[in-house]
Amino acid sequence: MSSAPPPVPVTVVGLGADGWAGLTSAARAALSGAEVLIGGPRQLDLLPSGECAGERVAWPSPLRPAVPKLAAEHAGRRIAVLASGDPMFYGIGRALSEELGPERLRVLPHPSSVSYACARLGWPVEDTEVVTVVGRPVARLAAALYEGRRVLVLSAGAVTPNEIAALLRERGFGPSRMRVLEQLGSEREDAYEGHAHDWNHAPGDPLNVVAVDCRRDPAADVPRLGATPGLPDTAYEHDGQLTKRHVRAATLCALAPAPGELLWDIGGGSGSIGIEWMRTHPSCRAVSVERNPERAARITRNAAALGVPGLRVVTGPAPEALAELPAPDAVFIGGGLTAPGLLDAVWAALPAGGRLVVNTVTLESEAVLADRYRRHGGELVKLAVAHAVPVGGFTGWRQAMPVTQWSVTKPTQTQTQTNEEKDQT
Repeated sequence: MSSAPPPVPVTVVGLGADGWAGLTSAARAALSGAEVLIGGPRQLDLLPSGECAGERVAWPSPLRPAVPKLAAEHAGRRIAVLASGDPMFYGIGRALSEELGPERLRVLPHPSSVSYACARLGWPVEDTEVVTVVGRPVARLAAALYEGRRVLVLSAGAVTPNEIAALLRERGFGPSRMRVLEQLGSEREDAYEGHAHDWNHAPGDPLNVVAVDCRRDPAADVPRLGATPGLPDTAYEHDGQLTKRHVRAATLCALAPAPGELLWDIGGGSGSIGIEWMRTHPSCRAVSVERNPERAARITRNAAALGVPGLRVVTGPAPEALAELPAPDAVFIGGGLTAPGLLDAVWAALPAGGRLVVNTVTLESEAVLADRYRRHGGELVKLAVAHAVPVGGFTGWRQAMPVTQWSVTKPTQTQTQTNEEKDQT
């Protein structure tokens, strides 16, 4: 009994701003032999009709849901999908791979705009930070701003350079040098430059990349931000509901974020734990749950100001607000610990190996943590911080309220059974 023939591969061809002229012979052959050509209108217009006779299909909006539908409509035909530059670098290649499966794809990449830009600037690619604002807020750039860093921003359009200059000024990086590189790789390639603090260029070509040499203004009224958890308290807008700097650093250490993981930050307050979780790696995700609408709005503003506008804020009480959330890799509870059912709901939601960290300052909540520590183990610590303050003509210590912290990793079923057997003996 013969099996069905494998599906016809979908060829993904990367195009540069130079269009047909810049393609390899393999890419030209794939496009000439395609029965269906799918791409954006600008990309389709770059193909000569005499060389590419296939049916032309422009991507609809929204694009992602259309991928499996178009693949099904044209099943059995030779399909070529057009992409900008390298399809697997912030391109359509990712959506195609996730929707159709990588085994269905044949990818023919073109040099990306990042490769072109680094070649023009003399920047080593491996030492250059890349931030895309295509379909994403410009506020994402704020998380990449450090003295001396080189950043390439993939623009969303002609006005992006002006938006970048405004953000640099706002975040205390006005002296940064900006260079806008347009139509990279084409005959119309051009560039212009200036500094963020006096940027006055009119919007140019929408196809551009912005290179930023980060320089911080030491006189700026903006706190210097480091790359590790424990940002200055002054970096946050807050009403007093803020996990203070030293305790925050210890809390993030206990949570141990890793790339791609999701955090639930329950009782968000000012959002500091979720924000600094996301700042540890661009792929880290967080949901901040806050019942107070005013504080929830403040969390959103803090997240944007500190470069992680992708932080999701859910306004509502826990545990009710947790019902529809995706399963977390870690959970932090900074408020509302005594809400009925909260700890049980969180424990049930955590997968085996998931981490839970809880901070409290009240005796009532401390008793709850002592009971959970007895039942589940983990680590129970008391964090105490004192600050030097003037005492008359001398200096003394002012003690902040001590914080009791319980941290635990949820065991696997096998570990739980082993512990129960030990208890019985």
